[in-house]
Amino acid sequence: MSVPPRAVQLNEANAFLKEHPEVLYVDLLIADMNGVVRGKRIERTSLHKVYEKGINLPASLFALDINGSTVESTGLGLDIGDADRICYPIPDTLSNEPWQKRPTAQLLMTMHELEGEPFFADPREVLRQVVSKFDEMGLTICAAFELEFYLIDQENVNGRPQPPRSPISGKRPMSTQVYLIDDLDEYVDCLQDILEGAKEQGIPADAIVKESAPAQFEVNLHHVADPMKACDYAVLLKRLIKNIAYDHEMDTTFMAKPYPGQAGNGLHVHISVLDKDGKNIFTSEDPEQNAALRHAIGGVLETLPASMAFLCPNVNSYRRFGAQFYVPNSPSWGLDNRTVALRVPTGTPDAVRIEHRVAGADANPYLLMAAVLAGVHHGLTNKVEPGAPTEGNSYEQNEQSLPNNLRDALRELDDSEILAKYIDPKYIDIFVACKESELEEFEHSISDLEYNWYLHTV
Repeated sequence: MSVPPRAVQLNEANAFLKEHPEVLYVDLLIADMNGVVRGKRIERTSLHKVYEKGINLPASLFALDINGSTVESTGLGLDIGDADRICYPIPDTLSNEPWQKRPTAQLLMTMHELEGEPFFADPREVLRQVVSKFDEMGLTICAAFELEFYLIDQENVNGRPQPPRSPISGKRPMSTQVYLIDDLDEYVDCLQDILEGAKEQGIPADAIVKESAPAQFEVNLHHVADPMKACDYAVLLKRLIKNIAYDHEMDTTFMAKPYPGQAGNGLHVHISVLDKDGKNIFTSEDPEQNAALRHAIGGVLETLPASMAFLCPNVNSYRRFGAQFYVPNSPSWGLDNRTVALRVPTGTPDAVRIEHRVAGADANPYLLMAAVLAGVHHGLTNKVEPGAPTEGNSYEQNEQSLPNNLRDALRELDDSEILAKYIDPKYIDIFVACKESELEEFEHSISDLEYNWYLHTV
């Protein structure tokens, strides 16, 4: 991938600044391994320089753990002198930040080597490498995310989150009430500002629904024929939701499982594949008879165990699984069946697609998409058959076989010969090193429950 032509980029900057003379600052954003947005804030007068020359950020940005500390075992920190790489703007991502009191814009960036080549450890580049394999086949990926989140109070109780009081009734929600319109009304100003802010930023968010836990909601993103752009939208949407909620004196969490006994936050992704003429190759009156669809599903199911570390990248991620919460724990598929890992919606023939239902909202969208598309490509090129679809309750028919903890998931990823063909083994080493470092720290901590159980009883 070459750096986009400077003239095109400068035209974009000139047009934006002319249209928005009120803008004082621009946030330059880049998503790290955990999907956490990092970067720099500049004055508007420096924007042209960014488009012309980029900005420097250390390569170690992609070796940070969830707390923002460099994991030295990745080799991207002190071993290379914590050296800089150069970051360039991603076209068509310059937009206003509607929550700011001082007019501020934002711009997504991607990291390159100093010589101009993309930097291998940027998750966006990890995805681009996988997408390029579809380009070689003359195929285009059409993708969309569904993102779940909780609104939470800005004050925790004994370090634990709690639902926020409704601005309308003043009460804290306690019941499930999935799809309840009244619960949307309780937080209508915040939720409507999220949709309006998304529109202002060019993020194609077309619906919000009440999910199956107190103050839990889901935002649906419209499908786009560019999987990298779909991931850009997901990253920016999370940032928008967090900041809009804060403006309404609430916090949010995309933690996979913030409440025991309640549903976790998922990140479902819908995938279809378009041929050179823009036709969906999954189109079918009878999806079971569509060979391309079957093979794509077969490839994703075969690579699902090795993909789990990307889909569920944190210790907390694995607490989300359970039949009562519609989180599949086996490589399964079915037609219009929400108990399976890969659901095939059966609306109209031209809308047939794969809905991947395993990942948590704590996943990095670029890495999630890269893992799913690697499976799709593997299935298409090797004609992998998925077996018969599951009818009825998958949890009663399929034993749990996917990794159910981070350590096992990392081992599966590290040992996968298939994923290593799609994702640079050097990047897999970096990812595994970061997550093993987090896991080691977690396992050396002592929980409140351990003190309650053992301090005075053994």
